Amino acid sequence: MRLFAAVMPPAKAVAELAEAVRGLHDDRLRWTAEASWHFTLAFMGEVQEELLPELHTRLARAATRSAPFPLRIHGSGHFGHRSLWAGAAGDLDALRMLAERADAAARRSGVSMDQHHRYTPHLTLGRLRDEADDVRPYRDALASFEGAAWQVGELSLVRSNLPVSGVPGEQPRYEVVGSWELGEPAPPYEGRAGSR
Repeated sequence: MRLFAAVMPPAKAVAELAEAVRGLHDDRLRWTAEASWHFTLAFMGEVQEELLPELHTRLARAATRSAPFPLRIHGSGHFGHRSLWAGAAGDLDALRMLAERADAAARRSGVSMDQHHRYTPHLTLGRLRDEADDVRPYRDALASFEGAAWQVGELSLVRSNLPVSGVPGEQPRYEVVGSWELGEPAPPYEGRAGSR
């Protein structure tokens, strides 16, 4: 299964951002669904089933070693000239440390991780359909966005279900398959029903 570790923003933070981007919606960008908004910590790609118990154990340990911290959605940016994202503010050192711990947990579990890159906290909002267009006007429109702060208290393991219908524009569907409270002792892994 295709997995990644993430911080999932609360419904109030998602609603604030949704309101800010509502006026920007047009057909030049392929907008991501609000239900899929998240801050990726470590992208793992395809993970073999037999690695899951160790991965859950190590992610639980990573969560236990991380204290809750404040975060808010803040500003915007882009990768290349096609991908638009919202950024983060708050305790970014704690967020980066959680990302490092999630990455290390995956590697130590036997997950073959891509080459390590400097972590850039971002929440993907959309991608331009036409390479000739420019994402910067959208970035500029969201540059001053300031969401309300919330306390990050959970590390999530998310499954990415890729589109299978062949319908143009269909997006991946994300499903949280495990979550662990930050700073909490970890329960033993008991398969899908036992992860929380």
